[in-house]
Amino acid sequence: MTGSAPPLPPERRREVRRQALSVGGATGLYGVSFGALSVASGLDVWQTQALSLLLFSGGSQFAVVGVLGAGGSGVAAVATSSLLGVRNGLYALQTSRFLGVAGLRRLAAAQLTIDESTAVGVAQPERPSQRIGFWLTGIAVFLGWNLMTLVGALVGNALGDPRTYGLDAAAAAAFAALLWPRLRSGDAAATAVLAVFVALVTSPLLPPGVPVILSVLAALAVGLRRGGRHEGSPTAAPGELDGRDPLP
Repeated sequence: MTGSAPPLPPERRREVRRQALSVGGATGLYGVSFGALSVASGLDVWQTQALSLLLFSGGSQFAVVGVLGAGGSGVAAVATSSLLGVRNGLYALQTSRFLGVAGLRRLAAAQLTIDESTAVGVAQPERPSQRIGFWLTGIAVFLGWNLMTLVGALVGNALGDPRTYGLDAAAAAAFAALLWPRLRSGDAAATAVLAVFVALVTSPLLPPGVPVILSVLAALAVGLRRGGRHEGSPTAAPGELDGRDPLP
């Protein structure tokens, strides 16, 4: 397409794919814990699988089965899950800037907008690599999470807690490694410090999930303040915003 951004060098594509698959693999494996916990909370295999396929937001899914397992009502479970899901809408404000999708691809992007796909996407310096990182991570997590949800639901507690094997730490470590280089700027460091402070102060006082929302809002406040100081956004290559990279 005339005026589109130049293609990524092969080595950059391989680097982005390695990042995406490492995060996707670690996160997907942890889905076995959700499957086992969901069945233990009283949902059957099909209900458990439907949550992973349709809701597809780890924190929100754990909130649903956690509330139900503790004897809470369906209304309470949905309310808690919705609070945690607010962050995905905030992520979409960021990812929409580099995805530039419409129609069915826009619906697919909305379903795949999660912590991991957003982190890998925004961590990339070039717009084409942002798109590859987002799509490949989202697809890898979706496939792995749903497969391991089914395994966990079928086998149940016989597998034990995946935290025993360090799977939860592996996903968090990969996520933090992607974001670490971005903390070199003053604004990014200030955002991280403020978000951590808000989470630590509010966690003992508020219901689960609410501190996460407040931390996201604190980070958003820093971002809006930064945007007010700098008019416009980084200039994209001619036609780059209109280009459509194929799915990786």
